[in-house]
Amino acid sequence: MPIQGVLFFFFCSAFTSVHIAQAALGGDSGIGHALSKYLDELGFTVFVGVLNEKGPGAEALKKSCSKRTSVFQMDVTNPAQIKEVQARIAEKVQHTGLWAVINNAGVLGTIGDGELLPMNIYRQCMDVNFFGAVEVTKAFLPLLRKSRGRFINMSSMAGIIPLKQFVAYSSSKAALTMFSGVMRLELKKWGIKVALIHPAAFKTNIGGTNEMWVKQEKDVLENTSPDVLDDYGQDYLRSSTWGLLQNFSKSPPDFSPLFTDVLHGILCKNPSALYTAGIFSYLWICLFSYFPVSVFDYVVNKIFRINPLPKALR
Repeated sequence: MPIQGVLFFFFCSAFTSVHIAQAALGGDSGIGHALSKYLDELGFTVFVGVLNEKGPGAEALKKSCSKRTSVFQMDVTNPAQIKEVQARIAEKVQHTGLWAVINNAGVLGTIGDGELLPMNIYRQCMDVNFFGAVEVTKAFLPLLRKSRGRFINMSSMAGIIPLKQFVAYSSSKAALTMFSGVMRLELKKWGIKVALIHPAAFKTNIGGTNEMWVKQEKDVLENTSPDVLDDYGQDYLRSSTWGLLQNFSKSPPDFSPLFTDVLHGILCKNPSALYTAGIFSYLWICLFSYFPVSVFDYVVNKIFRINPLPKALR
């Protein structure tokens, strides 16, 4: 029998059929898109939630995957869409059950010093990266209680260690990390597993396009008070943003370490509570957890060094 059901939302059983559901803005592109195709090729039935069902990423997914994969319009910041998709999937899996839900939706927002980021960037990151995952989790819990399945939440190494310039993104992923840990403890009595994945940097489109960053840089400049902007200087703003974007371009494009962890989380009887996909994720977490803070800070400041200094410090 074919393996049935992940939602990007996901249902999986090692002995019968598996349904998986992936709740993902990222189903349109990037990791979510590639993971959907990977699971489809393995024989899973996959339900993919995407931000734009008619967009090029979603259309490409429909064409490249088998009939086992279904694509749904589901913005994780839209409770009505989540409720509608949950009802449609519940009907489809009423005789087989839903095994796993993969919360993969994520946005990076603007990168830069926390003082300079507009409040709407903080809210956007929290709405998508944290509240979206919470809303999806609550919506699909009744189905996973029946199957005694599992949630797989895609966080980030930035959600467990402090990284300069990523304060909005890191804060939202840290909230998701803590939510996952608490839910793991609370859902154990129902036989539901919760696995958390902290990937290292992979080459995806989460960094956005040059045009997007030009627009966001303009937004920062327009929403920063003149005295603060004078202290930092426009050259500091530009060098901090574009320097980090260059680092994104150097990230490895091979998702296989991440997919291996996801598959283990789906199929293993007792999945790990925490997966560190990619060697650098594990090394960063070890550095933060076992070395003095002064050592960690020194390494971070060396690697994420920004030149020039803010105007007022020169």
